[in-house]
Amino acid sequence: MRVARYLEGERENYGVLTSDKVICLPKLAKRLDMQLPELFREFVASEIGGETAEKQFSEAMTDDIESVSRPINEVTLLSPIDFPPKIVCLGLNYRDHAAEQNAAIPDEPVIFIKPHTTIIGPNEKIVKPSFVEKLDYEAELAIVIGRKAKSVSVSEAKSYIFGYTILNDVSARDLQFKDKQWTRGKSIDTFAPTGPSITTENQLQDTSDLFIRTWVNNELRQNSTTKNMVFNICEIIHNLSRVMTLEPCDIIATGTPAGVGFALKPQPKFLQPGDIVRIEIEKIGILENIVTEETQSF
Repeated sequence: MRVARYLEGERENYGVLTSDKVICLPKLAKRLDMQLPELFREFVASEIGGETAEKQFSEAMTDDIESVSRPINEVTLLSPIDFPPKIVCLGLNYRDHAAEQNAAIPDEPVIFIKPHTTIIGPNEKIVKPSFVEKLDYEAELAIVIGRKAKSVSVSEAKSYIFGYTILNDVSARDLQFKDKQWTRGKSIDTFAPTGPSITTENQLQDTSDLFIRTWVNNELRQNSTTKNMVFNICEIIHNLSRVMTLEPCDIIATGTPAGVGFALKPQPKFLQPGDIVRIEIEKIGILENIVTEETQSF
């Protein structure tokens, strides 16, 4: 399933996302005399939520599904996870990205954390502050954790995954490179567009060779595959869970491939107000956001 969080009028809900509609899972459950959590984050954290939803969806009649469906153009898709306990990100986790900046391949994951205030959803605006001159994009496959994980083995890691989404690790390169560490340049509000949905782990069990692409104003900038990852999904969860307890709804951004703006040749290309960034990851979807300039800065 591809599950999404969305607004229908003033009401927040969640459901299965298809090419042209959203099927409300809590409403479908009620029609089938079943029960699902009202809030999406509770659904993600529920041990039986995903299994129950898959079961009810497979057993539902066409009339039941149609009665709880809405066209995509009648709802507003939101970021799948609005308040993750943590957003943990990996740096230099693609061989081609390390190569484009002549950086050594790390022997352990390089990690940093973004605050939840960076999150925006599909079609929301990436805000470029007036004090940022070198704004950049980073397309990333993101893991959504489904249950508490501490010191898990590589072989057990997948059982802790709820699913996968897209995250754009927007970066202020001037601040990042000036500070010599990445927190400030990665933590500005709106610097983590995510979505449009989560593809559940049982729907996407093989993430070893998914294409990942980024366009800026229809110019293809990033065109790679997850097979270029240094540390794979299971190795990432294993390594992170040795350092910190992973919790339901944590987001793990797994690094970006080659083609980021600051590394382009013959000269860098940074994001400007009005630019449209479109990221596509195979079997997950398309995340699109426009860049706008901050109206006020002190």
